[in-house]
Amino acid sequence: MSAGFALTKPLRILHLEDSELDHELVSITVEGDLGSEVKVTRVEDEAGFLAALEEAAPDIILSDYALPGYDGLSAFHAAHARSPNVPFIIVTGAMGEEVAVDTLRQGVTDYILKQRLERLAPAITRALAEADARLSRERAEQEVRDLNASLQARLQEVERLRGTTERQNQRLAVQARQLEEALNLQKTFLAETSHELRTPLTALLGYLRRAERETGGSQVLQDAQRVAENMTRLVNDLLQLSRGELVKSIEMHFVNLGNVLRQVGRDYGVQADVPDCEIVGDPGRLTQVFANLVSNGIRVSGGPDKVRLELHERPGEVEVLVIDHGPGVPDDIKPRIFDKFYRGKEAGSAGLGLTIAQQVVTAHAGALDVLDTPGGGATFRVRLPLPDDEGDEDFA
Repeated sequence: MSAGFALTKPLRILHLEDSELDHELVSITVEGDLGSEVKVTRVEDEAGFLAALEEAAPDIILSDYALPGYDGLSAFHAAHARSPNVPFIIVTGAMGEEVAVDTLRQGVTDYILKQRLERLAPAITRALAEADARLSRERAEQEVRDLNASLQARLQEVERLRGTTERQNQRLAVQARQLEEALNLQKTFLAETSHELRTPLTALLGYLRRAERETGGSQVLQDAQRVAENMTRLVNDLLQLSRGELVKSIEMHFVNLGNVLRQVGRDYGVQADVPDCEIVGDPGRLTQVFANLVSNGIRVSGGPDKVRLELHERPGEVEVLVIDHGPGVPDDIKPRIFDKFYRGKEAGSAGLGLTIAQQVVTAHAGALDVLDTPGGGATFRVRLPLPDDEGDEDFA
């Protein structure tokens, strides 16, 4: 037995032999040299041989070369067609050199002369070792082929994904350029429009002030002057935002927030039954905030009768609600409506109004957010701090 190879236990040998005596000699030889765990099964003819192959594949086949009506080479081809990895050794009484070479050339594993049976066990061991090595090599090669096929498939998938990613990146780059161009055009438009509006607004405000001085003043002229001042402030805010600047010019002093809300209610015809509430803030800027929120509510809900203002004092703060019964603001839109240049019919935003409102509220140390109105609609909530005792002393 060759070193490093262990025989299968038990070793199943199929022996094609028509001579009982020769079969006995072969069995005694292999059992004596290979050990007792050897099972030798004898068949005498073609039919028995083929039946044994169909029943179970042996570990190794021994065959006489010349049999009545059959021969070892034909037996080899029949066995090889069914079990190509099973070693096949011809054990014969006589064989010419030319015939022996031909059998090996056709694929027979080995041949042993019956006069030299001492060579049979080593030949069996060597044949089994070679078959085992060949089978291991084939398995390894198959694993390599499978691995290569898997890697090839993965490479193809990577290439496909890379191509998809490149196409997506190209589309995103195009969209980014288009967005940048659109934003630049929007900023340019706002800047140019703001400049164009400032001149006539300044002239209008001057005419209103002169008319107030000449006529002694009236509520109508005062309201018109206040609206013109708010419009001038809005134009200046648009110009600042188009340059990427924050809303500035906040002048803080004591103001009755109830008066501000009631005035906005009168200007826009919305319900504003609110109590007086004194805070520290800029009345013009606060008017701008609530006018923006109220006008948005009217636009999206369809009329001033569907919008109302409420004021509630909380511990340390005052809460103003601008409530409309329009289509409301979807949850996925709520975080975006205060973004600069965001436009959406749900928000009623032209792109900068809510941004300005939020910046003004933030400058007052407050907060602005949007909630759902019960029964449908949107509620914009403005929370502003109430003055404390120290604050009263500072502004006294």
